Amino acid sequence: MDFDQPPVVSVTVDREHPLDPEEWPMTIPAVAQLAGEGLKLSPFVTFLVGENGSGKSTIVEAVAAAYGLSPEGGSAQGHHSTRATESPLTRSLRLQRGLGASRWGFFLRAETMHGWYTFEEQQVNPFRDRTAPLFHEMSHGESFLEVLRTRFDSPGFYCLDEPEAALSFSSTLALIGALGRVVESGGQVLCATHSPVLAAMPGATILEVGDWGIRRTTWAELELVYHWKAYLDAPGRYLRHVLD
Repeated sequence: MDFDQPPVVSVTVDREHPLDPEEWPMTIPAVAQLAGEGLKLSPFVTFLVGENGSGKSTIVEAVAAAYGLSPEGGSAQGHHSTRATESPLTRSLRLQRGLGASRWGFFLRAETMHGWYTFEEQQVNPFRDRTAPLFHEMSHGESFLEVLRTRFDSPGFYCLDEPEAALSFSSTLALIGALGRVVESGGQVLCATHSPVLAAMPGATILEVGDWGIRRTTWAELELVYHWKAYLDAPGRYLRHVLD
């Protein structure tokens, strides 16, 4: 029996509690394909790449919550909620967990990290490290990097939703380094991203989501990469359509 498995081997939808195919989020092709075929994750890094509304964040959020992580960011040890907006997919997912794998995990969700910072600071804990970082006193990007430094430091399952939103080019490279260290320590990463820089991480599995559903691809074949290259080569070809 193989005990050297990642925290999450695969993701399926419980057929005994099906979602209505006519209602959101099942109307998203990527979610419908997940429900019908399941999703096998890389034991190392899996990137979900696609346009806004393609379902990548919906899937990452649901997987994180099914793993036991706080849907608004953080770990399984500290749940907080400002306004529950999770999709029904969260309650229907079933995870095949790796035998003997770590149960630790963290969900870095760009749009709700401000609330998680507040939650962390308000925790009443007499044993709390008084030298712990005060995230609200940092810039948006600096706080993200500090989360990476202090929370992404052990084997486990790490979910990220568009982490590049707060990061500069050089900081995105630092994020790749942090994810590399996670993998080296035996951790696993699932990340939704718009960043061609982040998606270029060596060894990562890239799943492109869109009207077709979910398809495995390479960095060079991503529509995202094609458009960024074309835009940087000749911005005017794109801008004339939006400015006219």
